Amino acid sequence: MNPRLLLAFGFLSGLPPAVPAAAPGAALTVQAAVASSYAGKAPVLAAARAGKRVVSVGDYGTVMLSDGGAFRQAREVPVNATLTAVTFVDDKFGWAVGHWGAILHTEDGGETWTRQRLDTTIDRPLFSVHFIDRNNGVAVGLWSLLLTTQDGGKSWNSVSLPKPPDGGRGDRNLFKVFGNRGDVLYIAAERGTVLRSADRGATWSYLDTGYKGSLWTGLVLHDGSLVVAGLRGTAYRSVDGGKSWTQATTQTKSSITDLVESGNTLWGVGLDGVTLSSSDAGVSFVARQREDRLALTAAAVAGDGSLLTFSKRGLVTAAER
Repeated sequence: MNPRLLLAFGFLSGLPPAVPAAAPGAALTVQAAVASSYAGKAPVLAAARAGKRVVSVGDYGTVMLSDGGAFRQAREVPVNATLTAVTFVDDKFGWAVGHWGAILHTEDGGETWTRQRLDTTIDRPLFSVHFIDRNNGVAVGLWSLLLTTQDGGKSWNSVSLPKPPDGGRGDRNLFKVFGNRGDVLYIAAERGTVLRSADRGATWSYLDTGYKGSLWTGLVLHDGSLVVAGLRGTAYRSVDGGKSWTQATTQTKSSITDLVESGNTLWGVGLDGVTLSSSDAGVSFVARQREDRLALTAAAVAGDGSLLTFSKRGLVTAAER
C-alpha cells in the first residue's frame, strides 16, 4: 500500500484518521487545523519548494514552513484533514491536496490557505497535485480520481481515463502526477502503470514499463529523462518520453516514497529508513539505511541545495540522518 494511504489511515502514524468518518446520513463537520506546539513532530507526507522556502504538509492539516531555519506552523489552514501532497509554481502560489478530496490554495507562500474543493460525501483522497503555471493544474487520487483546472483551481473538472490496454480494471489508484512545467504530464500508478498527457491533462494514454507492481513516485529530471519508483525498491528510467524503459539498480528492497533532484544528484527516500543517491541520472543508486529503520515519507531540496528528509515524526535533521 502507498505510504500516503498508510499514513492517512493511521497505520504508520499510530493515529486515527485525521477527520473521522461521518455517520450514515450525517454531515461531516469540517474544522480548521489547530495551532500546536507539537506540529513539528506531526507525520509529514509531502514537501515542496516555494522559492527559497520549504513547505511540508501532513497529518491533521498540518502545514509547516521554513525559510532556511527552523520550521514553523502556517497561520491559517481551513481543514484538519490529512494533507498528502503540495506543489508550488513560484514563491507565492501553491496548492495542497488530501483526504475528502480536499484542495487548498495559497497566494502567500503557504502562510494562509483557502479551500477550493472538499467532498464530504465520501473520503476519496487525492494523493498528488501538479501545476504547470498559475492556471493549469492536475490532481489525482483514489480509484482513478483525476481532476483538472484551467483557472487556478476556482473550478475543477473530472477527467475519465481510457480503459487500460491489458483489459484490467480501470479504477487503479493514481499516486503521483508530475511534469517539467510544460504541457506534457505523467502519472505513476498501480500495476506498473505510467500515464502520459500531452495536452495539460485533458486526455491520457498508457505507457508500458514492463513492471507489474505499484509505482509511488516519479520525476522529470533536468536532462529530460524520466524516473519512476515504488514498491520493493523498484525504479525505472526512460530517455525517450516513456516509449521505452530500463530498470535501475537501487541496492534496496525497501519501497521508495519520493524522488528529488539537486544539482547533479538524484535523491530518493523510502521505507525502512532508506536514502538513495544517484550521480548518473537514475541509472544506478547507492543506498544507505538508518539503524532505527524509521520510514522516510518525503524529501525536498533546501534553498542552499541540501537535502531535507521527512518522516512520520516530522523533519529528520542532518544529525539524525
